[in-house]
Amino acid sequence: MTDDLIANAGEYVAGLMSPEEQEAFERRIATDGEARRAVAEWRTRLLALDETATQLTPSEGLWPAIEAAVGAARPEPAAEPGWFARIWQDVSALRLASLAGAAAALLMAVLLVTQPFGGGGSRPTVVAVLNAPNTGEAGAIVEAFADGRIRVVPLRAIPVPEGRVLQVWTLWDRQVGPRSVGLMERAQARDYATSGMPRPADQQLYEITLEPAGGSPTGRPTGPILYVGRGATPL
Repeated sequence: MTDDLIANAGEYVAGLMSPEEQEAFERRIATDGEARRAVAEWRTRLLALDETATQLTPSEGLWPAIEAAVGAARPEPAAEPGWFARIWQDVSALRLASLAGAAAALLMAVLLVTQPFGGGGSRPTVVAVLNAPNTGEAGAIVEAFADGRIRVVPLRAIPVPEGRVLQVWTLWDRQVGPRSVGLMERAQARDYATSGMPRPADQQLYEITLEPAGGSPTGRPTGPILYVGRGATPL
């Protein structure tokens, strides 16, 4: 799978292609299995993050206010309007541009997730979106690096009752069993330094459970699984 195919599939799923480009790419999807797989992977990644967003309803005065503001800044009639002016003068085009912009922002969020958060200059070996077992809603993102560093980024508030703690786990071999990554007293992004674990692998399991204060007394998960997911190699 080439970099160009991956990029084109991302633009297709995010709705950033022109009608002509979209039609051409859909013809390719019909006959190219790798193109279909690239599209499926992007849809999975975008959906996981999209479902974490809170839906907002714009006020009734939003569009008129935008039109008024843009109208005040329009160029003189003699000047040939540029692309930006033309698209903002057309309310229907504005709505389409807004949707494309939202999709682009979501696409950028996915790309940023696969880039290092810190200044170490490294790239995660696998990235996992952890979902609630019952509802399927995304609750956290895990980045696992080749040097044993694991970063956990909660995507929502996770209630932690008094006397309890969140514990992050990973499982790469059922014979070895789950290994603790570390504790989290409340939902907050944090890095863990691990040792004695093999290099993170595709489909490696990660989960967050609710455990007694101080962590699981058995060294294995004992509380309910709040979020779980499998790692995937970043695009």
